[in-house]
Amino acid sequence: MTRWSKIAVVGAGAIGGSLAQRLAEADLADELVIVDIVEGLPQGKALDIEQSAPLLGFTTRVSGSTELSDMAGASLVALTAGFARKPGMSRSDLLGKNAGIIRAHAEAIKRFAPKSIVLVVTNPVDVMAHLVKQVTEFPREHVIAESGALDSARFRLFVARELQVAPSDVIAFVMGTHGDTMVPIISHCSVRGVPLTELMPKEKIDAIVQRTKNGGAEIVNLLKSGSAYFAPSAAQLEMVTAMARNERKLLSASVELQGEYGQSGIFLSVPTILGSEGLAKIVETPLSAEEQRLLGESAKAVRQDVNLLETLPK
Repeated sequence: MTRWSKIAVVGAGAIGGSLAQRLAEADLADELVIVDIVEGLPQGKALDIEQSAPLLGFTTRVSGSTELSDMAGASLVALTAGFARKPGMSRSDLLGKNAGIIRAHAEAIKRFAPKSIVLVVTNPVDVMAHLVKQVTEFPREHVIAESGALDSARFRLFVARELQVAPSDVIAFVMGTHGDTMVPIISHCSVRGVPLTELMPKEKIDAIVQRTKNGGAEIVNLLKSGSAYFAPSAAQLEMVTAMARNERKLLSASVELQGEYGQSGIFLSVPTILGSEGLAKIVETPLSAEEQRLLGESAKAVRQDVNLLETLPK
């Protein structure tokens, strides 16, 4: 089984801690290091996770650190640190708060882990991925953001619950940005090959699309403080596993487009194949005229945030 020598998770909060636990239990690397600025937090979570090894059977060594230099030699660096959304706050509102954090982390990656694949998780994720690529100057194959995989999972679950079928039987992609303008692709959604449009009336589909778009905000509003982390870390695990084990898995991921789907120079979630090289291929699939229009609106929203990013002090 393919195995990396080292994975680094930057950020030991709810998402970072949950992701670190899932990665350790999946036994994807010889070593896993959790990095956070709060002394004791990454060390404590690392020790807690590692003490489950005799019970769960994994051999990954887990450690915690407050030094970004300890990411050195990592095959993959997951960036989860940053401020979480609060009720009433959009992902774009987070841009100014998180850009400084991500810029510093990207500079550290460029210095200490120049051969790594970077998985960007911090919101607004499509714009933060743009910033990471800009700072690191990595090839686009090595900067990937988690958004479409999570949004697709939410969409698949809501469809499954409405139809009372197994969630894993629902195949679906969500494209575009990780925000209000995301685009669940109805034309390619099916249950074991049966098109969704043959199983559900339009009004129910529209309601599920809207709930998917509000998926993150719904959880934020329920929690009152903090945001989702169980499902996000599961989506991140699926992506990392596909790369660590070279599964060549078809997943929705946010990557830099260079002409695909008529867009260039921005990160959007599209169907991708992930393997040991990171982004192995972008899959261009036919979209309906309405889906193409909505994807254009999603791209416009990301460009607005990228333009805002450029006005922030460096």
